[in-house]
Amino acid sequence: MSETVEFSETITTAPAQALAGLLDCAPPDKSEGLPPLWHWVYLLDRPAQADLGRDGHRATTGVPHPPEPGRRRMWAGGSIRTHEQLSFDEPAVRRSYVRDSVDKQGRTGRLTFVTAVHEISQHGRVVVEEEQHILYRDAAAQTSTAEPAAVLDDTDLQPHERRIEVNPVLLFRFSALTYNGHRIHYDRDYSRQIEGYPGLVVHGPLQALLMAEAARALQPSTASPSTFDYRLVSPLFDHQGMVVGALPDDGGPADASPVQTTVRDGSGRTTASGTFRLLTRD
Repeated sequence: MSETVEFSETITTAPAQALAGLLDCAPPDKSEGLPPLWHWVYLLDRPAQADLGRDGHRATTGVPHPPEPGRRRMWAGGSIRTHEQLSFDEPAVRRSYVRDSVDKQGRTGRLTFVTAVHEISQHGRVVVEEEQHILYRDAAAQTSTAEPAAVLDDTDLQPHERRIEVNPVLLFRFSALTYNGHRIHYDRDYSRQIEGYPGLVVHGPLQALLMAEAARALQPSTASPSTFDYRLVSPLFDHQGMVVGALPDDGGPADASPVQTTVRDGSGRTTASGTFRLLTRD
């Protein structure tokens, strides 16, 4: 039986204001509650320093935790169903557990795919349901050096795209807001010498959040129930640039069509994709 953990917290305005500052946008209206995915700066796991592994994540406990020491962790994707916006100045509870764990053999070694489930309740009912897909890989076989990718100027942007400046400050601030100690996002020497990456890794959740925000900008009502399904298809590193795009599916109106979202680097390589849908209320 999987371990189940619970976290409780009153949804105050301060974390939302901090995230708005990071995203360079206006804070959400208190009367409307939290936009989709903004719950990622609330109800956080804050482990003791002694419980952390070399990579900055929990070593042996928590949801999820590595299947064994030394495995590298990557965020592979997920899905979020928002039944209602989380209300400000009200208590909320997050209940989390691992639904399944599957081992496979890949080209680079062992792979363990973990699905973690998070249910957030407020006012006595579940308002947010989330699945997170986490991938654990074997330790890196060699170190790496950065090879800067081509950087496109603004004339290369499509009308539905927006360039996001990626730098260590952005990555560090997002790590701080989400209480994410994973060193691949802020410790360049560790990222290159231990985990074999060419630079600092752009958070999967940050890419997902930016995609959801791009889709939300096209929607007429932020208070509608919604789903957001996303995949991280390729790692994105800080020296490669980031471009976020969102388009209604088949060119239809945003309130009637799913919105297809993407993240790409400066050379045009897709690193993440997602689909945002508004739902009718039950």
